[in-house]
Amino acid sequence: MILKRIQVTTPQVGLKTNSYIVCDERTKEAMVVDPGGQPEKIAEVLDILGANLKYIFVTHCHADHIGGITELKKLKGGKILVSRDDAEGLFNEEINLAYIINMEKPELEADSRLDDEDLIHVGDIEFKVIATPGHTKGGLCLYSEKEGMVFTGDTLFSGTWGRTDLPTGSFVDIITSITNKLMPLPDDTIVYPGHGKITMIQDERNIYLELREKDF
Repeated sequence: MILKRIQVTTPQVGLKTNSYIVCDERTKEAMVVDPGGQPEKIAEVLDILGANLKYIFVTHCHADHIGGITELKKLKGGKILVSRDDAEGLFNEEINLAYIINMEKPELEADSRLDDEDLIHVGDIEFKVIATPGHTKGGLCLYSEKEGMVFTGDTLFSGTWGRTDLPTGSFVDIITSITNKLMPLPDDTIVYPGHGKITMIQDERNIYLELREKDF
């Protein structure tokens, strides 16, 4: 497997988002996770890899994670995958908040809507969809047991969790999602978040073991 992290910038506000390219070395099938901006930069890396873009995976529908999809799809193709509960946010500014960061209103339609425990295959690489509501009601993570990695979007960061004061967010839901869905993953699972630095499950667990004992 080839994995590339690309920090893309939302030009209007300079916000940096982690976008990821996963490419199967044998088949050259590829998936891009959260192309929030700079689609030409992402397409250039795909070209360097000689990759065929199969999927554009959306962890959640906020504008800084979907802002580059339209142009990337024009350049490289690929099917847009989003959760069933966040599909509306691809085109609804009251949910994706594009207007807040002065981004042009996205006009996107999902090719497929995903549910918890769906499986996605990129060449020989298998990923399991994990529904993790909280940052948005349809937030998703994407886990590969074989590769020992999970893409967490804005659900789980190094040392903290995603904000829950935006439309469809819920503090109770995000803590429940993290403690029940992500913390049971193996200790050495590498966490690739939507912003900031990479971490591991074992390095985050103590935070949520303490929170789990509280009554929300």
